[in-house]
Amino acid sequence: MTDIVSDSVSGDRLNRLLKFLAMDEANLALLADAADAAFTARQTGLAAELLDRYAALTSLPPELRNLAALIALAEERFDDAAGHLGHLRADGIDNPQVRFNLAWSLSMIGRHAEAADLLNDEAIAASPRGPTLKVQALHHLGDLDAALSEGRRLVERYDNDQALLGALAILAMDADDFAFARLCAERAADSPQGLAALGMLALDEGDANAAIPLFDRALARQKSNPRAQIGKGLALLTNGKPAAAAEFLEAGAAHFRNHLGSWIAAGWAYLVADDLERARAMFERTREIDETFSEGHGGLAVLAFMTGDLAEAEKRSEIALRLDRECLGGALAKIMLLEAQGETAKAARIRDIALKTPLGANGKTLLQGLTIMNAKGRNMLSSLRNNH
Repeated sequence: MTDIVSDSVSGDRLNRLLKFLAMDEANLALLADAADAAFTARQTGLAAELLDRYAALTSLPPELRNLAALIALAEERFDDAAGHLGHLRADGIDNPQVRFNLAWSLSMIGRHAEAADLLNDEAIAASPRGPTLKVQALHHLGDLDAALSEGRRLVERYDNDQALLGALAILAMDADDFAFARLCAERAADSPQGLAALGMLALDEGDANAAIPLFDRALARQKSNPRAQIGKGLALLTNGKPAAAAEFLEAGAAHFRNHLGSWIAAGWAYLVADDLERARAMFERTREIDETFSEGHGGLAVLAFMTGDLAEAEKRSEIALRLDRECLGGALAKIMLLEAQGETAKAARIRDIALKTPLGANGKTLLQGLTIMNAKGRNMLSSLRNNH
């Protein structure tokens, strides 16, 4: 995405053009120049308004449609940006910068396959973010071998790209190539992505105390780094600080938006912290994203048990285990229902079991399952299946 630069000269130019435009409101050349000046002065709302006035008089020429796309990108209106840039390509304007900006827009609205297809070598080279975007788009598509192959190729060309190395570290963890993950993370140790990856590697090795400072350093460099937020939340949960953990986990989940495992982790942290209202909101969020995600039902089953609604707990656990017989939350609810024999157990006892009871064929606890799922960047189902 092209950066916007503001200075006093651009502000003076804008003011001058607006004065002329006030005397000749339908002057297309003045509208175009004023929109460009407003954009340069970082007044994107005004720039968009001026382009709307232009479009009300006649169709936008290619250079102004491109400007409209840049304004939309600056305002994070990615659907609008994709529309403008797609229109440009349909009109035969298909240069590397347009392709990169369109790929960026599409990736921001979850259309990763289209984004990856657009990112040829020329489009990748059009922006410092190009190599990372290509790897992340392929990563999102789930073909880890193809993503790693492309990542290895790109890192030979962009050998000191910290963001690319950080993205490759996370990708390699998902692909269970921990040696390559560590190599990339250590080479990117001055970036928030690399630090977050190193923290996740420490967490995967069970060393929460080593992980937390790494996540803190990542967050000091990038306050909203979701991987570091999730990682710190899991580390705090491991260290018995569920209330603080829940806040970091929810913040990371909000940035990831549709990453089911992050919402589940936040739900469990709130439940362990005895904030049942927030826990319910987290579990319900997973159902909004995907009604067939077993762990959302499993979490609600345990929550129902904790609040004494045994019929609802039974119903939710049955749904969870029908969707996935290895669902951690569903299995936990079943254990609680069997142990209670119709009696509601104390909340403290359930919270303890929630963290410590081995579940599944490999004996992993719920907390271990959450940690694995988030450390590898996967949803809980695929992560646990790979570990059975």
